[in-house]
Amino acid sequence: MDAEEQVQLDVNALAEGHAFMAVGDFEVSPDGARLAYSTDSTGYRQYVLHVRELSTGEERRAVAERVTSVAWSADSGTLFFTQEDAVSKRSHRLYRASLADGAHALLHEESDERFGVTVGLTRSGEWIVYACGSHTTTEVRVLPAAQPDAAFTLVAARRQDIEYDLDHRGGEFWIRVNDRGREFRVVTAPVATPGPEHWSEVLPHRDDVTVGWLACFRDVVVVGERQDALPHLLVLHPASGARRRVPFEEAAYLVSAGVNEQFDATSFRYTYQSFVTPSSVYSLDLASLGSTLLKRQPVLGGYDPARYVIERIEAVAPDGERVPISLLARRGTPRDGTAPCLLYAYGAYGISGNVAFSPSRFSLVDRGVVYAVAHIRGGADKGQRWHDAGRMAHKMNTFTDFIACAEHLVAERIVAPDRIVIQGGSAGGLLMGAVTNLRPELWRGVLTQVPFVDVIHTMLDTQLPLTVGEFEEWGDPSVPEHYGWIRAYSPYDNLAPRAFPAMLVKTGLNDSQVGFWEPAKYVARLRAFSTGSNPVLFRIDMGAGHGGASGRYDALRELAFDYAWVLATLGCPEDPLPQ
Repeated sequence: MDAEEQVQLDVNALAEGHAFMAVGDFEVSPDGARLAYSTDSTGYRQYVLHVRELSTGEERRAVAERVTSVAWSADSGTLFFTQEDAVSKRSHRLYRASLADGAHALLHEESDERFGVTVGLTRSGEWIVYACGSHTTTEVRVLPAAQPDAAFTLVAARRQDIEYDLDHRGGEFWIRVNDRGREFRVVTAPVATPGPEHWSEVLPHRDDVTVGWLACFRDVVVVGERQDALPHLLVLHPASGARRRVPFEEAAYLVSAGVNEQFDATSFRYTYQSFVTPSSVYSLDLASLGSTLLKRQPVLGGYDPARYVIERIEAVAPDGERVPISLLARRGTPRDGTAPCLLYAYGAYGISGNVAFSPSRFSLVDRGVVYAVAHIRGGADKGQRWHDAGRMAHKMNTFTDFIACAEHLVAERIVAPDRIVIQGGSAGGLLMGAVTNLRPELWRGVLTQVPFVDVIHTMLDTQLPLTVGEFEEWGDPSVPEHYGWIRAYSPYDNLAPRAFPAMLVKTGLNDSQVGFWEPAKYVARLRAFSTGSNPVLFRIDMGAGHGGASGRYDALRELAFDYAWVLATLGCPEDPLPQ
């Protein structure tokens, strides 16, 4: 522990001469001698795979371009990697590369355009897992990591709307699968005969609990669950059959698996945070379930969490569903209908609206702003049914849920009716555009980032990245019924002459997921139709893509710009309120 540190990769050095630099895959070989890593120097999320000799720092020539995932063989002599199509960016090919002679072999090419592919290792390091998956369906093959030249074995053939993934311990695969219900169950299967006819149930399907992931270790299996829009950790003891849930006490929080490289571990590292608790790494003793804090994100400037309050409330949607809202406010913020508000949501792809810590957010809250996250349908905050109820034919629920949350905040006098700014990006930018068209008078301002706003035209162009795979989220507008769903909410197609709120629309030139032309044409049409005097601002980053700037300081400058606009739009004071 007293030895000098060894720098495996200096991303600052990689970034020299580039406006953008991001590292994708980062996999050290089992013998510790080599590093396989991938880099994107444009923001287009197109990664080049490299291999570095860690003892000397020597770089081999680039192994391949457009690489999306990587896995090592057990002897550290072979790399498996997946590669995306140059036009559609769909990950569709699996290769095996020998480091001894540099030979590449194409092992599989996925022909169904709805499906993408990934490769990885089980936590035990004993099996290579090759998965083909769409938004609704999965097919997995496995290969002993010690036999890189062997053939992959199919676990379960793809069946429409059946999703599964797996990990490994001992002589069994542990499989998370939704064949008995949308919220998933857990089964085991012998490694020699992993097919469904040999599955044994460990954790049954439950309508009110979603099994989100599982991680196998020598003596236990840790399961990530979600119930009542909150994440939980469940520890299973296969030898005894015991099941124990780890308790968390804040009203709203985010907990996720940390880095757990040791298969024979007696502890489990997880990350915990909330609106007021900085990102914290804990070690969970797997015998006692006691947690020890190992590291916590430092917050400068005399931060005191006791100055702030977290609250979880619920709004009622037009169809009677109860939609959770997570709130952050400074203690003592008045509940008299005068407080300004920044209301955020995403609401797509089954991604939950998690309650993460941000020290920058207190720049808003210390000026009296109530920060709110709406856990609307389209995400999976209340399970997979929550996602299903906010996609395809049911997508309008996403937008009416969001509006219901805003109206509830006003009705309860938590925020002022004329001081709400809303924020969302990507698919959340679609949300921003739709609710702006539906209820423009409800918002003081709209901050929309890399927004997916030209839904019909984009989803008709199958040569664009993502389009075909997204048919299972939005629908295919070439199908008349699907066209009707999309036409009802597509932001660009529903613009009409009206007084719009103040708007800040942001995008990136190298965006591979939402082409910059979408927000550009949207803003042009917004300005043409606007009958009011509120500004419609458009800002494009000429050196980044969908995720914004890659440098820490550039990212902070972007955030400062956004928050300055939010505070000015809300009419907040320049200086924080007295403590």
